[in-house]
Amino acid sequence: MAESKPMTKSQVLDHLAKKVGTTKKLAGTFLDEFVALAYKEAKKQFVIPGLGKLVVASRKKRMGRNPQTGESIVIPARKVLKFRIGKQAKDAVFGKK
Repeated sequence: MAESKPMTKSQVLDHLAKKVGTTKKLAGTFLDEFVALAYKEAKKQFVIPGLGKLVVASRKKRMGRNPQTGESIVIPARKVLKFRIGKQAKDAVFGKK
């Protein structure tokens, strides 16, 4: 079975506009504002009800290896952005266990 391609932004906007009964331009404005809000609030944790949450996680300092030279290097501690999928979304996609 061939894998289908993910929806493009234009396809998502078209679908949302038709479902909500608005213009594609207004759906685009909403989506852009929603994404901007998620970026702004991500440091505190941004929850999308029914889907998941955007969180900042800390990674500890660790030892790594340079793949070209094989030399051991220290990878410094840093903060990363993660999206944690909610149980409701998992159940909707994979079904309940």
